[in-house]
Amino acid sequence: MSPTPARSDRSPLMSLDEAVSRLVEGARAHAITDTEMVSTFDALNRVLAEEVRSHLNVPPEDNTEMDGYALRVADVPAAGAVLAVSQRVPAGQVGQPLQPGTAARVFTGAQIPAGADAVVMQELCEALPPERDGEIGRVRVQAVPSVGQAIRRRGEDVQQGAVVLRPGMRMTPQAMGMAASVGAGQLRVCRRPRVALFSTGDELAMPGEPLKPGAIYNSNRFTLRGLLQAAGCDAIDLGIVPDLLDATRDALRRAAAQADLVLTCGGVSVGDEDHLRPALQAVGRLDLWSIAIKPGKPLAFGAVRRADGGESLYIGLPGNPVSSTVTFLVAVMPVLRVLCGAAPEGPKPIAMTAGFDWPKPNARREFLRARMAADGRLELYPNQGSGVLTSMVWADGLIDNPGGRPIARGDTVSFLPLGLLLQ
Repeated sequence: MSPTPARSDRSPLMSLDEAVSRLVEGARAHAITDTEMVSTFDALNRVLAEEVRSHLNVPPEDNTEMDGYALRVADVPAAGAVLAVSQRVPAGQVGQPLQPGTAARVFTGAQIPAGADAVVMQELCEALPPERDGEIGRVRVQAVPSVGQAIRRRGEDVQQGAVVLRPGMRMTPQAMGMAASVGAGQLRVCRRPRVALFSTGDELAMPGEPLKPGAIYNSNRFTLRGLLQAAGCDAIDLGIVPDLLDATRDALRRAAAQADLVLTCGGVSVGDEDHLRPALQAVGRLDLWSIAIKPGKPLAFGAVRRADGGESLYIGLPGNPVSSTVTFLVAVMPVLRVLCGAAPEGPKPIAMTAGFDWPKPNARREFLRARMAADGRLELYPNQGSGVLTSMVWADGLIDNPGGRPIARGDTVSFLPLGLLLQ
C-alpha cells in the first residue's frame, strides 16, 4: 500500500465516497487469505470462503404443509364425501401407496403417500368412527380439493446441485438455517479480522474507578470494542496508553504484531500531548484526511511496520463519541468487509418520510440520528451534537443527508438502520 499525499489544513475536504474508495483500495492488499472450518452452529457473522451447494432436493420428497388428510381429488366429487381412513402417516415415516376411495391421516411435514394428489386441512374435515375391520376410521371431507392443494413439492425450495450460499456473504441466522437444510454441518469461512484497539490519554479512566479532577470515563473503548465484536472481528483490547511518545510507539508495535488492523480514537493531532502522529511516522506511515461529513471530520489512515517485514493497517478515528461511532460505521466497516473477503458495499439506504423539519443543514454530508415514530415517519433526536452519545442509544439509524440540503416535514430521506450497517 503506497501512502497518499497528506492534504494541508487549507485543502478542500475529501468526500466520504473518495475516502472510502482509498481506504478500500489500501485494504485490498491486506485481505485475509487464511480460512478455517467451523461448525454451522458456530458460523454466525462469519464470512463464507467457499460456496455451499446442495446435494439433495429440499424437501427431499413431496410433503404436507399442514395437518389433515391426504387423498385423491377424484374421490371427492362433492363436499361431504366420506372416505375410509386407511393409514396414519406422521412426519419422518413413509406411508403405503394410497388405495382408491381411501384417505391417509397426515401431519405437517409428513411424506405424501404415493397415489395421493391433495391434502385437505383437518379443520375442513370431520372425523368419523370406523365401519369395517381394518379401518382406522372414516372422514367426511367438507370441501372439494384441487390437485396439489397443501402439498410442498419435492425440490420446491432447493434443487439438488443448486448453490444456496456464495463466498463473501456474511452468515446470518437464516443463512445458518439454509446451510443446515442442505446438510452442511461445517462451513469453510475466512479467519476473523484481528483488530487491536487502544486508547491514549492521561485523562481517561475506566468505569468503576473514581474520577479525578479533569478525568473522563473512557466510553469510546467500550463502544468501539462492541462495534468490532458485532462486526465479527476478534477485538484485541490493549487498554489505555499513557501520553508518552515511547509508550505510544511501543503500543503501536505490540498492536501491529498481533493484528490485521490497528484502531485508535482521538489523539492524532499536533498538540504537545498528542503522540500518535509522531509515533506512527516513526514506526509506519500516516496520512491525515479531513472528511466532508458531520459528525466525524478528521480521519487518519496508514500502516504500522511489523518485525516480520510486513505491515498492519492503521485507522485513527475522531475522539468525540458520536463522531467515532459514525465514522466506524461508514468508513471502517467497508475496510473490515474487504479484509475478510466480502464486498465493501454496505446496505442500501431505505427511503422514508421525515416527520420533522431540518431547515439549517451543514455544508458537509450529515448523518443525523433518527428513529421511527408511531406514525411510521422518522423523528430526529433534538441534540445532534458530536459528543451526545445518548443520541446513538436512542436512535434506530442514521439519516444520510447530502451537504446543504434542508429537510421539511413530509420529505423523503435516506435512512440507514444501525443493525444493517454492521453487516
